[in-house]
Amino acid sequence: MAVNKFFIMLKTELKLSFRGMDMIIFALCMPVGVAALLGIIYGGRPAFPGAEYSFLEQSFGAVSTIAVCAGGVMGLPLVISDYRQKKILKRYQVTPTSPVLLLAVQAAVYAVYSLVSLILVTLAFALFGARLRGSWPLFLAFYLQVMISMFSIGIMVGGIARDAKTAGIAASLLYFPMLILSGTTLPYEVMPPALQKAADLLPLTQGIKLLKAAALGRPVEMMWMPLGVMVVFAVCSSGIAVRFFKWE
Repeated sequence: MAVNKFFIMLKTELKLSFRGMDMIIFALCMPVGVAALLGIIYGGRPAFPGAEYSFLEQSFGAVSTIAVCAGGVMGLPLVISDYRQKKILKRYQVTPTSPVLLLAVQAAVYAVYSLVSLILVTLAFALFGARLRGSWPLFLAFYLQVMISMFSIGIMVGGIARDAKTAGIAASLLYFPMLILSGTTLPYEVMPPALQKAADLLPLTQGIKLLKAAALGRPVEMMWMPLGVMVVFAVCSSGIAVRFFKWE
């Protein structure tokens, strides 16, 4: 019964999301555009002199997270808080719908966008000769962990924000620094050391390090710290979202 309710709500929310077009632009078109731009500019150029992998291959993990960041950190909070402001959540409250189910449906909507975006970005990079040098199963497992961590932050903001304006401000303060400084648009490697230290404080930076290590086939020892940061963010943010969720 709960499974049927989940898929019915998911189908409805996906239709509403498609009509809005925001995620079509920012989660699907934008990552492919960035991938194409990098391919045109850098082509098969090595990441640095003597490198065994290209700049594109080094950037694959970062570009693949653009949709995750857009959906999890910006999309999720705005939708949930907008539903609260319009009293839609209040109507849900008098039904058998739980906060966990409601939040899970919203997370699933943006997970669909993220996975479709990953496929499109992979195809775009492949057109320019870039390939994943590491393990696809390991990369996908880490991609799922990054997705969970980013979505949990968005769910936390949307779950406790008083209204859409508050959620928008909080989401913007999280989204734009991560989009610019985490490596999704400006490569982490070209940043000055001081800026790298600031970027290291952002959870998405650690997620991109994790994906980059998996994509390039680097030793597992390099992945434990970023993975631990992602898990901690996911657990803490999800717990806060469920514990302090506001219906109105």
